[in-house]
Amino acid sequence: MRESRMLLLCFLGGLAVLIYLLAAHFRHHEDGGRMAGAAAAPAAAEGGKPLYWYDPMFPNQHFDHPGKSPFMDMQLVPRTADQGTVGAASGAGSVSIDPRVVQNLGVRLAAVEQGQFARVVDTVGLVAVDEHRIQAVQVRAPGWVEQLAVRAVGDPVRRGQFLAGVYSPELLAAQQEFLIALGSGDAGLAQAARARLGLFGLTEGQVSHIAKTRQAERRVGYYAPADGYVMELGVRQGAAVQPGTTLFQLADLGTVWINAEAAETQAAWIKAGDRVQAEVPALPGVRFDGQVDYLYPELSAATRTLKLRLVVGNPGQRLRPGMFASVHLLGAPKEAVLMVPTEAVIKTGARSVVIVADDGSHFHPALVQVGAEYAGRSEIIEGLTAGQQVVASGQFLIDSEASLRGAFDNLTGAGAGQGGNVDPQLMPAPAAGER
Repeated sequence: MRESRMLLLCFLGGLAVLIYLLAAHFRHHEDGGRMAGAAAAPAAAEGGKPLYWYDPMFPNQHFDHPGKSPFMDMQLVPRTADQGTVGAASGAGSVSIDPRVVQNLGVRLAAVEQGQFARVVDTVGLVAVDEHRIQAVQVRAPGWVEQLAVRAVGDPVRRGQFLAGVYSPELLAAQQEFLIALGSGDAGLAQAARARLGLFGLTEGQVSHIAKTRQAERRVGYYAPADGYVMELGVRQGAAVQPGTTLFQLADLGTVWINAEAAETQAAWIKAGDRVQAEVPALPGVRFDGQVDYLYPELSAATRTLKLRLVVGNPGQRLRPGMFASVHLLGAPKEAVLMVPTEAVIKTGARSVVIVADDGSHFHPALVQVGAEYAGRSEIIEGLTAGQQVVASGQFLIDSEASLRGAFDNLTGAGAGQGGNVDPQLMPAPAAGER
């Protein structure tokens, strides 16, 4: 008896809970209908009769009555006639955003400017010897190296420094013939003998010294023609030499080459004579000035780059062959160029898009052709006009929140299949409970 009473009480309690839940469910739907009507009423009061209702997360789906969205757990939003008028004025693909949302998103605008655009190429290269300043010291008569003053590759030399002494029977005989011609008093014969010594490689100073002392030099000296260092040592002391034997190969480091490469897309900006500034990690803060000397005729198929030869001054010979260098190529600036902040350009891979602000709450995407980029600025070849306002910060949030995919598709003709009239999308202000 007692157990039966307990079972009856449990059954009645469960029935009461079920009735309460059913009543709450029906009351929720009634409140939802009243809320939808209340939401539609202010919209109708502000902008007239709603054209349709839509889910902000799926703005391309339109409904002819208010209610709950079949996609999300939220109420449909009305689209009023005045909003449609504004969108039409802004053009197809326009996006309307409540000013409060614009402020919350931190949208920052920037003007499309027209002015001078510097075309600068930043690249890297390696310091090398200026091959135009390499000189060879050779003998022009057979003989033997009797004295070698510089004996190691890399040794520095100064202009006029004694390098080596060579004994050559032919050179000794030519000197004696010159002295005989001088003693004969025949000016023509003496001049011919002097010229013959010059053809053997003796300098004017050496010939004058022989004429002054009236003595032939058994060992002819060879001297450095310029400052530099020994790149190649061709003989050792006591070695026999033949005409054309290279005793030394000397390199002058007063100027050096930097062999650099520029990307294929930037190669057209560069021409011979453009200014160059170079820096090396070994000398931080020190810049070396120079110019573009030569652009090689072939493009590297592997790297898609163009090889450049730069000539840079080397005061104090602080730049050494083999050093790694950072190079700034300063091309001629372009005049009357449209520019926007680089961060304002959305690059999708297939195209470049900029969000243009029609006013404080209406935006539309614009396809642009982007040129060079430098120092945070991008050159706009076409797609914008000077004075327009573009979104420089927050454009990705606008893209995400307002679902601009339909607006972007409209730019490529997707809207033509829908009658050509695509209503602008509206991003409403957040409800009071959602702020």
